[in-house]
Amino acid sequence: MPPISPFAATRHHASASRVFLIFLRLGLTSFGGPVAHLGYFREEFVARRGWLTEDAYADLVALCQFLPGPASSQVGLALGLRQAGWGGALAAWLGFTLPSALVMALLGLGLVAGQGLMPAGVLHGLKVAAVAVVAQAVWGMARSLCRGPARLLLMALACALALLWPGVVGQVGAMLVAALAGLALWGRASAMPAPPSQSGLAAGLRPRTGALLLAAFAALLVLLPLAARARPQGWLVLADAFYRAGALVFGGGHVVLPLLQAEVVATGWVAADDFLAGYGLAQAVPGPLFTFAAFLGAAAGHGAGGWLGAAVCLVAIFVPAFLLVAGALPFWDRLRHNARARAALAGVNAAVVGLLLAALYHPVWTSAIHAPADLALALAAFAALVWARVPPWLVVPLCGAAGWLLG
Repeated sequence: MPPISPFAATRHHASASRVFLIFLRLGLTSFGGPVAHLGYFREEFVARRGWLTEDAYADLVALCQFLPGPASSQVGLALGLRQAGWGGALAAWLGFTLPSALVMALLGLGLVAGQGLMPAGVLHGLKVAAVAVVAQAVWGMARSLCRGPARLLLMALACALALLWPGVVGQVGAMLVAALAGLALWGRASAMPAPPSQSGLAAGLRPRTGALLLAAFAALLVLLPLAARARPQGWLVLADAFYRAGALVFGGGHVVLPLLQAEVVATGWVAADDFLAGYGLAQAVPGPLFTFAAFLGAAAGHGAGGWLGAAVCLVAIFVPAFLLVAGALPFWDRLRHNARARAALAGVNAAVVGLLLAALYHPVWTSAIHAPADLALALAAFAALVWARVPPWLVVPLCGAAGWLLG
């Protein structure tokens, strides 16, 4: 008889409405970014409610970090799916995502209406805050994902490729090269430590269902660009761009910045200053950073802005996360013990840090740092985030206030 997964051993059942209310509270109070969200989830579902064991939770987090997309939102989707089926997955996503998505969409609508987000000095302060927040993400990710000279070299090469060939082609190319390099460097079974033995996390999903979901993920990645070219309607073009961003971003959170910048700023859909100001504001609201998509969709000058654009972009950027996590659950146990898969992922993770470093330089740094006072404010915000451990939701509005006073 096969061993029982700890993910299934403590399985509880809840209604979709209960799952929604639990995640709604988390969506209203979970400040601090993806890593903080995972801490909130652990406290709520492992320590407080006992929905799953520590080992099961760690294994679920490992799966979601392995996949492209927003790791914390994927963990929430998987928990909702486990507790209340497909309706629970939808309820968990809606509860955790809606509060910040509505705020960001309203800000984007105000921008479209010509009201502006806020005074010019405050906007500039938010752009400076974005420098500090992205620099903190690069710092933290480099320390954990780029240990050793080989990973540092992959990070530097990915950064150079992204700067030399801006856009999706350079970014995806950098990740592919890094994956191949990871296979060459660490692809032997003895080159990377194996994870602890653990039974599957299928949560009732059959391999056939997982295969169909993964096939749907791949089909949309191919068919949406073809449909957008055949019928270049505003909402369809936005759906293609944001689905691709959600499907190709490894690391989630801040790492989506360069992909979204390439899709909406380089194409002229959203002005660079508005993009960075909205990104700064996204740090000051609870919930997933991917709700920045609602702001961009509402503000997009591509014939499909407003509420329709916000809804299309928000759904499109999260659909890959759902298809991937639900599709991968039945196969995760076998994959996580594959040395070649872990080696390729190690290379991709190093490249992700390089892509974020490139985004830190352009457009974040080049659009925000114009004077010594800007540099001083950015350094002060970085120190507050990294060493004083002041939460981003407090640092960002303080930078906006400083920008208003200095302006």
